[in-house]
Amino acid sequence: MKTLGETLKEAREKTELILRKVSAEVDIDQSLISKFEKNERKPTKKQLIRLVNFYNLCERDLLISWYSEKIAEELKYTEQTTEILKVAEEKINYYKTQNNGK
Repeated sequence: MKTLGETLKEAREKTELILRKVSAEVDIDQSLISKFEKNERKPTKKQLIRLVNFYNLCERDLLISWYSEKIAEELKYTEQTTEILKVAEEKINYYKTQNNGK
């Protein structure tokens, strides 16, 4: 399983572009992109979308990776992870049904 950072780095290397060039094209600081690739920082959703579009990656797959890494980072030291995720899924389904009624 690849991390989001590894996926972004691999995409950049496939295009054979240096960080400086990518930075100029997507208007994200070069040092931030480097940190994204090293998994030292996570891009914002907006930054991720810019990179996805620039590299022509699957937005759905990268958003799933982005959200799942945020959740995993938050819950990695929690013993009740499975229960938390089940309850969260139930709440999401409940919220969806409430919004459909409006």
